[in-house]
Amino acid sequence: MKIHAAKTITKGRVLFTAVLLALSAVPAMAQDAFPNHTLSMIVPFPPGGVADTTARPTAAIMEKYLKQPVAVVNRPGAGGAVGNAAVANAKPDGYTMGMVLSSISVIPAADELFNRKPAYSLDQFAPIALISADPTILVVHPSLPVKTLKELVALANSKPGQMSYSSSGIYGALHMPMEMFLHATKLKMRHVPTTGGGPAITAVLGGHVELTAGGPAAIHGHVKAEKLRPIVSWGATRHPAYPDVPTFKELGYKDVEYFIWAGLVGPKGMPEAVLKTLRDAARKTAEDPEFKNAMAKVNSPVQYMDAPEFKKYWDADAKRLAGLVKIVGKVDSK
Repeated sequence: MKIHAAKTITKGRVLFTAVLLALSAVPAMAQDAFPNHTLSMIVPFPPGGVADTTARPTAAIMEKYLKQPVAVVNRPGAGGAVGNAAVANAKPDGYTMGMVLSSISVIPAADELFNRKPAYSLDQFAPIALISADPTILVVHPSLPVKTLKELVALANSKPGQMSYSSSGIYGALHMPMEMFLHATKLKMRHVPTTGGGPAITAVLGGHVELTAGGPAAIHGHVKAEKLRPIVSWGATRHPAYPDVPTFKELGYKDVEYFIWAGLVGPKGMPEAVLKTLRDAARKTAEDPEFKNAMAKVNSPVQYMDAPEFKKYWDADAKRLAGLVKIVGKVDSK
């Protein structure tokens, strides 16, 4: 009887151990299967701006290579801080990404300037890929009687503080280049911050403000329809889609240069295998003719960089923008 009982116990232990081993293999198998359900791509701005017009074709093509749906989720607020923070604080399992703009680096610098608790820090993000990098272009409502920068400066000087411009939010991707312009020309204008690049452009289209800075992709259709008039570019050279639009540099404003880059990021701490899967999908997307055509249609050429190169580019740009925030100083939104 004792021997029989011992054999039964031994068999039970073997069976129990086998079950534990089988269960412990489940997480590893699930991880190997990444991704096995829908991914989210957070856009920290409303539809219509640079981040959104870049995210939608990126998500659509990445689906082909990830073999899972990629849902674009607009999370606007606080000049991009709400959506950026949502990505930073997401579970680092690879299922949440963000299509962020260069303004992601400005917000922590502005928080420091105002001694505010930071919404997030840059070391909370893992770069995946740079997708595009375009200069902003200053556009005005066609009713404004100006066609050149010289005429715009003269008009603004004739009524200081009366003209107004819209932006994607205080210290956002459209606010900073406008502050650079105003600082260089010593002009005074009224700032009207909105919740994103799309609403900022809509404010000009509706005649609520006279001008704004916009990304080439976001303003393209409106310029073509003659609902917006481009005046000057913040680029290092003239944008190929706007060959008749001069740059600030060639007009004598040597330090007025600004690019809106759009990059794919995730929360820090993603497993290396997961990050590699996302990087590979982003690379294949950037090389895909369908994606290139989609970006070309909105005059935003692909400027792909893989994670290591993107990180170097981002670090250098963040340092430059933090310095710009200090130069601009505390800005009133009224």
